[in-house]
Amino acid sequence: MKKTVLITGGAGFIGSHLCFELIKSGYKVVCVDNLITGSLRNINTLLNDRRFVFVKQDVSKLVNFKSKVDYVLHCASLASPEYYLRYPVETLKVGSFGTCNALDLARKNRAVFMLFSTSEIYGDPLVHPQKENYWGNVNTIGVRGCYDESKRFAEALTMAYRRIHKLNTRIVRIFNTYGPGMRADDGRVVPNFINQALNNKPLTVYGRGEQTRSFCFVDDLVEGLCRLMLKPVHEPVNLGNPNEFTIMQLANTVLELTGSQSKIIFKPLPQDDPRQRQPDIHKAKVLLGWEPKIPLQEGLAKTIPFFLKSKLKKALS
Repeated sequence: MKKTVLITGGAGFIGSHLCFELIKSGYKVVCVDNLITGSLRNINTLLNDRRFVFVKQDVSKLVNFKSKVDYVLHCASLASPEYYLRYPVETLKVGSFGTCNALDLARKNRAVFMLFSTSEIYGDPLVHPQKENYWGNVNTIGVRGCYDESKRFAEALTMAYRRIHKLNTRIVRIFNTYGPGMRADDGRVVPNFINQALNNKPLTVYGRGEQTRSFCFVDDLVEGLCRLMLKPVHEPVNLGNPNEFTIMQLANTVLELTGSQSKIIFKPLPQDDPRQRQPDIHKAKVLLGWEPKIPLQEGLAKTIPFFLKSKLKKALS
């Protein structure tokens, strides 16, 4: 019998890619999303598939699905700065009430539960690269605290359910991920730079662009997520690409690949912006046999046409 996977936030960027991969792998998929940042466009070609069910629901209020599910993947979150700064209360609610509701559904079904956490739980790290045993350096009352603390609380709640209710849980800490399907107004650096370059607008670099990030192409991430879903690994696992780039290197790479003549402008660093971000993925290599394969230039070359197509559609509409 085909197993059923329920994905909260399944119409979002990462969630929708995961929906497609799981359907392709033979699972039935239930996608739960309130469409604040997710979009039906991301899952449009799945809506007529008998193995796929879409449920419009706010997981902060309820996660209700009457049929049996075997896996609950809690992906729902306002993950981009553009949106969690605009909706800080909703961000905290989805990390707290939403996580509790998703855990309760998994407990009711005796299902595997996987929490999609984030590298943001490390804050502005004082340890580099970041290993899973690092507790982080987070400003709990800063503007980014709504997202960081929502995920830190969600991790604590997940481990409490494991210890008290013996729930079969997973926690994945996702580092910067990019690829086709990201919103044009997502607010993260890759879609920002690509859209600015394609529209011949200046690329906005904060600070001097010396801060670093490690960019993982979404196909690599999804492979790692699917492997973790099936492995009884209960402590957090980092998934990301350990190849580290400065923001200036990213800007210049986007300009090269798009052929844009856009200039680069500099603005002050946002509050609590991390100076460095690089995953230690030794645990993922050993326990999952996983590491990313797609280098930044190749991944950007797969991503830019998506944004170009979206730009052309917008111009014709």
